[in-house]
Formats: sequence, C-alpha cells, structure tokens
Amino acid sequence: MELSEKTKKLCSGSSVIRKLFEEGNEMAKRVGAENVFDFSLGNPSVEPPAKVKETIRRLLDENPMFVHGYMSNSGYPEVKKAVADSLNAHYGMNYSANNIIMTVGAAGGLNCIFRAMLNDSDEVLCFAPFFGEYRNYVFSAGGNLVPVPADTTTFQPNVDAMASYVTEKTKIILLNNPNNPTGVIYSEETLKKLSAAITECEKRIGHSLCVISDEPYRELVYDGNTVPYLPKFIKNSVVAYSYSKSLSLPGERIGYLAVSPDFEDAENFIAGLTVNLRIGYVNAPSLFQLVVKECLEEKVDLEFYDKNRRTLYEGLSKLGFECVKPEGAFYLFVKSPVADENVFVAEAKKFNIIMVPATSFGCPGYVRLAYCISYDKVVRSLEAFKKLASAMNV
Repeated sequence: MELSEKTKKLCSGSSVIRKLFEEGNEMAKRVGAENVFDFSLGNPSVEPPAKVKETIRRLLDENPMFVHGYMSNSGYPEVKKAVADSLNAHYGMNYSANNIIMTVGAAGGLNCIFRAMLNDSDEVLCFAPFFGEYRNYVFSAGGNLVPVPADTTTFQPNVDAMASYVTEKTKIILLNNPNNPTGVIYSEETLKKLSAAITECEKRIGHSLCVISDEPYRELVYDGNTVPYLPKFIKNSVVAYSYSKSLSLPGERIGYLAVSPDFEDAENFIAGLTVNLRIGYVNAPSLFQLVVKECLEEKVDLEFYDKNRRTLYEGLSKLGFECVKPEGAFYLFVKSPVADENVFVAEAKKFNIIMVPATSFGCPGYVRLAYCISYDKVVRSLEAFKKLASAMNV
C-alpha cells in the first residue's frame, strides 16, 4: 500500500536525534551500555516529584469512572482555571479559564496552532538554532518554515536580520525559550526589541503576526536566571507549555496553550484551536490533566541537572572545546573543531560518544549534548572527550 507524498517526505525527514539514539542502543550491545556516552536524546532522568505519584494513586482510587471519562475538548474547566490562576499569580497576567487549552504536550499544542492558522505555502518564521521537529510540524500543516540565521555571538534571536525574512506570507513567529539546543534564555531586552521589530513588519506586510513561545524548559533555569514571560511584551502571543521536563512526565504527553487575553479576535482563534483538537487527538489525557492541577507548584530536583551542567561545561572548556554556557534546559552547545560537524560527530563515535549535529537545528558547525544522563556517566565521559580532543587536535 503506497503512502501519501506528504507522508513519504515526513518519513525521509524523520528525527536525526531518534536515529542517533537507536545507534547508541546498537553501540551498547557491542561495548556495554555503561561504556556508551549517549548525549543524543533529551529524556528527563530525574524522578517526578513524590506528589505526582501520590496524586495519581489517589485520583484512581477516589473516582475512576470520572478520571477515565470524556470532558470538553479543550480540557476540564477546573484544570484550565487552576492553570490560569497559577499563571496570573506568577506573571501578573489576567488569564481566564477560556484562555487555556489543555494539549497533548507542547508538540500537540503547536500542531493545533499550525493547522488552525496556515494555508498552503504560508510561512512560519523561527530563529536558528531551533528544535528540528518544527520543520515537520509546519510542513504537515501545509506551511513553510523560514529560519533566520543564528547570531553565533550571543545566540539570542537575530532580530536585526528578521525583517528581511518576513513577507506577506508570514503568519507566525516561533520562539523556543529557554532554547533547545543552546540552553540560552531569551532576555527581556531581546523580547522588547523583537516586539518593536514585529510592529514595523506588520505595518509593511499589512496584517498581524502571531508569536508563539514554546517553553517546555521554563522551570529548568540556573544561576538565579528567570525566563521573561512573552505575553508581557507581545499582544498577539501564545505560550505553548509541557510538563515533560518540569515534572519529568515526557511519556504522558500533557501540556497547555495559553492564549494572551489581549490576542486579536481571541474568541475565533480559540475556537479554531478547539476544532483542530477534535480532528486531531480530541482531548489531552484525562488522568494527567487532573494530576497537574494538583502539582502546579511542584518541581523536579534541579540540582541534578545543574551538577551535570557545571561538570560537563567546565570539563569540556578545560579540554579546549568552545561551549555555550547553558542558562536553562539541559543541553550543551559545542562548536565543532572542524567546519563540518558531521566529521566531529563521526570521530566522537570512535570513543563511544553520541552527539547530535547541529545542522538539524539550522546551525551547522556545532553539536548538541543532552546532559540529562547520570552524573557518573558525565564524569566518565570526560576521559573519552579528552581522547577526542587529542584526535581532533583541539
């Protein structure tokens, strides 16, 4: 049975990260899992907070038929209100429950927006480096992803270059903050500059732009940093959030969209998102909607990731590798010692190190390391990196 042309293209562009993860599994069979330093997949390695497990058990015991039943497509009203109240308290917003749509993770939310907004060949602008799966999300909705080249000095969004990439076909500007793959936090100064640039672009192209901030790593920040809240700076904005990292629940696929109360024609926009829920996954997982409602203030053990971050960043820097110091998330972005980072990645495999080439993130010449692995393995990897540095004449 033949696949559609669109599906064939999606298959051909399947995740580089997943392929490397499978390659790491094959390597483990040959040399032993303990000897493979697999930095490919951003899979949380910290247990969920104890309250998550306690809440799951209690909810299942108390009212299982309610837990497993249908609800409104956009989510349980009481869950949406709790999320809105939490965001209002933390960020000084005035969300109502109607501004919140519970989704199957941040990815599910992003896909809902793209399907709701994009006509064929409409454009979604994003800033390199960016999460590589954005390409597939936009393509599957009929749109074109337009990357703005990276500012490799600061790795803040290259706002100065943005205007030349915005056209009449541009519908959406997509951010990821803190950024995957760099771990950089987009600053308040950057968001203010972006807001001003968007205003000028909207005047030129004759229509408004929707700005999305994809924020699954918002709570994973270090050194006293905070993540500025995009809707405080941009009116037509949506925050896409996932509890995959903040509560270590990646496989449960639970998140939300928060549509700014000031969003232009918000009622119709939210209706469009809800329609696309019905023709997609119908509603977010019922049990975990109720779980997160009671765990909104819970957090994972951030010290675990911070210890890995400091050890890996300091260790590789001492070996002579040029690294971007992560301010958030759990990724280290490393400049390749040679122009083609694929050569660097291939050489690393000789020492059982699995890294992701950053061409897949729209930023060639770099690699990404996901340091959400055991601390022992991070420490032991430094000897392998030492051999790699020698082999690459770092």
